[in-house]
Amino acid sequence: MAFRSKEMVKKIMKKIGGEKNLESGVKESLKKCLPDSKVVMGRAQRGIFAGRHIQFGNQVSEKGGNKTRRNWKPNVQEKRLFSYILDRHIRVKVTTHALRCIDKAGGIDEYLLKTPYKKMDTEMGLLWKAKIEKMYQELGNMEVSFFPLEEETTLAEEFKEMRIEQRVARRDARRKAYGWSPKPEQIEGGSEDVEATHNEELVANS
Repeated sequence: MAFRSKEMVKKIMKKIGGEKNLESGVKESLKKCLPDSKVVMGRAQRGIFAGRHIQFGNQVSEKGGNKTRRNWKPNVQEKRLFSYILDRHIRVKVTTHALRCIDKAGGIDEYLLKTPYKKMDTEMGLLWKAKIEKMYQELGNMEVSFFPLEEETTLAEEFKEMRIEQRVARRDARRKAYGWSPKPEQIEGGSEDVEATHNEELVANS
């Protein structure tokens, strides 16, 4: 087991009060779930880096004689990712490699569910993965109740009437905004009113 995994086991044992509070076989299963990475930088604990960390190597000159020790840091971006199970955006620091993995999985929820605990090498990723798994489990245990057939028909009719009212309101607003002429029915009704008033004036004058 890697050094980081050993340190995480020690931290967990310290929080629960020692191995005496654990049942037999729990510690071995816990070691299997812990990440098997040797070195993880502190900044990676506050984001999802998908295995990308600081790399060390040599920068060789053009002639091939001189070597300079250097390091390569990962490309970290701060993004807002939408979580369907939480129904809100999550602001998290991720690497570009992690973003490609999230897009390939289909979202942040799917990425956290599909990635095993052993490959989730940051504490933040482990926390979000456990939280989302628990919420999906609670949703799976919930009972689903459907509307009766009569209520479904009434709701469908109300929804249809509402859509018709919205369409009429949008059409009237467009006519007012662009100064379009009124409907033919309104024009015919207006002409009939004018003729009726004209006939009344003639009768009164006679």
